[in-house]
Amino acid sequence: MVIRFPSRFVNLPNARLRFGDRVDRLGPFLTRVDAPADRVVAAMESLPRGEGWRFFERGLREGAPSIQDAPRAMRDFLEEAAEVPAWVDASACDRGGDLLMRTGLLGGAVLGSRSLVLGYASPAGNKPLVLSGRLKEQAATRLNETARFVQAVCRRGGMRPFADGWQITLKVRLIHAQVRRMILKTAAWNEAAWGAPVNQHDMAATTLLFSIEMMNGLRALGVEINAEEGEQYIHLWRWIGRVIGVDHDLLPASEQDALRLTTLIAATMAPPDQDSRELTKALFDAASEGEGVTTPEQRRRAAFSRRFGTTLCRELLGDELADGLGVPRSAYRFAMPLMRGLVSGVGRVTRAVPFAERRALASGLRYWDRVVAIGLPGATYEFALPNALGGLDA
Repeated sequence: MVIRFPSRFVNLPNARLRFGDRVDRLGPFLTRVDAPADRVVAAMESLPRGEGWRFFERGLREGAPSIQDAPRAMRDFLEEAAEVPAWVDASACDRGGDLLMRTGLLGGAVLGSRSLVLGYASPAGNKPLVLSGRLKEQAATRLNETARFVQAVCRRGGMRPFADGWQITLKVRLIHAQVRRMILKTAAWNEAAWGAPVNQHDMAATTLLFSIEMMNGLRALGVEINAEEGEQYIHLWRWIGRVIGVDHDLLPASEQDALRLTTLIAATMAPPDQDSRELTKALFDAASEGEGVTTPEQRRRAAFSRRFGTTLCRELLGDELADGLGVPRSAYRFAMPLMRGLVSGVGRVTRAVPFAERRALASGLRYWDRVVAIGLPGATYEFALPNALGGLDA
């Protein structure tokens, strides 16, 4: 029997030689979605405007029993999300989050210059962003939302049921379902080429960008991450993935599992397209430009920030992918070995000096607080459902 996958799933003969039948077991996830979240947004659509979201926010704070008048699909969704599997180790999640939080500025740089850009590199996975207008029209907002999300889920206790990170994760899950629902109401989606919008394959790939790809980037900059720390960080993102709706078959249980799945996804992905390049440009534009950039000195700093970000991006992605994404070359890259040496040296001192890691964590937490405070005043962004697609008419 010939198995037909969306045409975005490429290089299959070579991939099968490397990965065997895992290729054909991964392919079906390109057309699978998040049915529980889809049922919630469908039920909310039948309610008066805003009422469904008010129910949902109350349920996030107080639990499903507090919203007995809400649709059954929403109550079931919240009850399931609050059930913590036996495999979840809350202490390991906390220590995993500490890993990213204590990297501070380096973590933020890798998030922007590697993890997010790798997401835009997928010429099919980026299509929901393109059609929703979430990057090119609202690049700065989404950057700030991402920083807020990462800060919330990686803080100690952030992913416990009803905690801040857990609530934001479920809001993002419904945003994905709402975007999927709106896109499917248009004629713009090419299912034969791209699979389903915001499908399980791409949802899993996104969690890998925040987990294994984040660690790969930090290590490339000279950050030492030992085996135990790596497993704890993957464990945290396994739980985040579960809450955000990723199928349990796609949740890596170890760092090696995550690395193998990442490699398989990369092997079956087409090269970046024009949308990839435009999204990447919008990312760096948003990171270096803003309403507050008005004076010559501010413009000079913004130009330096952009050049540093693109240099770091090229260093972390490699020349071939960076060229495909239109990331400019810069003489700054010759300073990267010095930077890696400095980061590595500081890391060795931090591990050797008593209480230094605790101070590094406190400093990193202040960095993330500052990033969120600047981007989202008061860190109160509501992650509300979109009402329309910015990239096309629904």
